[in-house]
Amino acid sequence: MTIKEYVALRKEEIKNLVATLTQKPSIAIVQVNEDAGSTAYVRGKLKDAEELGIKAELIKLPLTTTQAELLKVIDELNNDNVHDGFIVQMPLPKGIDEELIKLSISPKKDVDGFHPLSSLVACTPKGILNYLKHEQVPLLGKNAVIIGRSNIVGKPMARLLLKESMNVTILHSKTTQEDMANFIARADVIVIAIGKAAFLDNRFTYKKDATIVDVGINRTEQGLIGDALANLPVKLQTPVPGGVGLLTRLALYENLLEIKGVTK
Repeated sequence: MTIKEYVALRKEEIKNLVATLTQKPSIAIVQVNEDAGSTAYVRGKLKDAEELGIKAELIKLPLTTTQAELLKVIDELNNDNVHDGFIVQMPLPKGIDEELIKLSISPKKDVDGFHPLSSLVACTPKGILNYLKHEQVPLLGKNAVIIGRSNIVGKPMARLLLKESMNVTILHSKTTQEDMANFIARADVIVIAIGKAAFLDNRFTYKKDATIVDVGINRTEQGLIGDALANLPVKLQTPVPGGVGLLTRLALYENLLEIKGVTK
């Protein structure tokens, strides 16, 4: 099943579940940027909410917003009874500490799952794992390679796959090309999130039954390109666009339902 088909199936299930609730889940999205990618992403999240029957409010703040002003908005959202959860869309203007902002969001309302005390899983790794399980990709005892060690994707993805009893290796900018090639050649599942267009290409050898999950979205003259070259010789490769971004948006609302105490 393609990611688009899987997401459509899950959205229908969530929509039907939300329809049974007397009080609809509510989310706020705080945006303090004019980034084209972020704006498109927010637009997609608002569209998802409407389709699912979930209340969503966009709080668009000017680029001149200071860190203190943003913290005040976050404090109000942390303590209101209107929204079950909220997110602050990245990136933020210069002069605002993104890590401080993430930590200032109450773990009880942190739909992104970024706060270290949050009981939720970060949306991108969660969405990826759910899709791999749905597609019955073998995980137990298999070799996973994570390329990229960010706190948003790489590290939480590694932790999730370790919980699935995979043998997990994280590769990064200091990994030698020789070692990288060796690990990739033995990988059953590869998750790449480094922001380098078509980094995974035919230089490398892959298991023919391997799975490549491409988190990268790179804007080039040829259009949107992932971190992996399309149509590599593997069993399953997620597309860009129309891939992991859809899984991330879906996981956001799955997390919101968890905050609400409703799961399916």
